[in-house]
Amino acid sequence: MITINAIVNAPIEKVWDYWTTPAHIMQWNNASDDWHTPAAENDLRVEGKFSSTMAAKDGSFSFDFGGTYTAVEKHKLIEYVLEDGRKVEIQFSSNGVETSITESFDPETQNPHEMQQAGWQAILNNFKKYTENN
Repeated sequence: MITINAIVNAPIEKVWDYWTTPAHIMQWNNASDDWHTPAAENDLRVEGKFSSTMAAKDGSFSFDFGGTYTAVEKHKLIEYVLEDGRKVEIQFSSNGVETSITESFDPETQNPHEMQQAGWQAILNNFKKYTENN
């Protein structure tokens, strides 16, 4: 498992909303400014599915990222299985004004672990920035 985390200066209600609402997901779900998420769907419940399309803004490349939820505890925990079978767990904890997000995921085998960790951390950092500034 690879683990990343961030402390977001926002209450859990806002963090949860921004993390799970497709209109918000489309605003933060990218690792760099030359990528975007033109489509997102989210059925946030056990056995519900989610998907997002991540694409280079220049149109040169895109891919779909999706899976099925295996656990959802509002304001606390989201677990899912990606379409390729890898598991992801996201824990949320709040002290009222800040929310800690810890995300653990099974690595894939095509890219070095450091690259995967950096990519997922960049997306989480983008979420933090978007949530704190909107």
